[in-house]
Amino acid sequence: MLNFNLTYVTGNYGKFISVKEHFIEKGVNINFLKADFIEPDINDITTISRFKVTEAFKLVKAPCFAADTGFYIDDYPNNPGYPGAFAKRSGISTDIKSLLEKMQKTTNRQCRFVDCLTFFDGQEFYTFYGISEGTLATTIRGNQTNKAKSNLWYVFIPKGCNKTLAEMSETERRERKDNHTSATAQFINWYIKEYMPSKDLNLTVRK
Repeated sequence: MLNFNLTYVTGNYGKFISVKEHFIEKGVNINFLKADFIEPDINDITTISRFKVTEAFKLVKAPCFAADTGFYIDDYPNNPGYPGAFAKRSGISTDIKSLLEKMQKTTNRQCRFVDCLTFFDGQEFYTFYGISEGTLATTIRGNQTNKAKSNLWYVFIPKGCNKTLAEMSETERRERKDNHTSATAQFINWYIKEYMPSKDLNLTVRK
């Protein structure tokens, strides 16, 4: 196991667990530091991820990466595409029971997660995106898991599947055939193949 002193700074332990598994598979160790930053009040995951990685760089004084996730509901009542980057700040991702009540009369339940991961080495920003298409369940489904990145896992059914993310096993989530892409996986592959061979740097990460 390679140890490049990778530290993931996030207030969400579930996100750390998920990210750590991707790194471990590539033979790179990663550590955890719990912290949060106040995000700018803007519905733009790219801007938010860049803001957070800039703040993280000030904190750790080393190359780092940050990620932000948007959750978009095509026919959210009176506000198509909502909540986007406001999933947490609006309370939608924490009060999923109220979300389902709000969506009760909506027939089009298409929705998606979009991830934006930005790596900053003090000079350049490198940005990676991931997307998972699906539909919103009509009930809360799944068992409690510390791997859940969001409570929305209990109501999000990936495209072509009949289970919510929270109902799936780890293997089912990773091997599902919904054509989802991972910003984390893209970043790790790029970092190991393109960046790490030419740099001898400590890396700290931030969600």
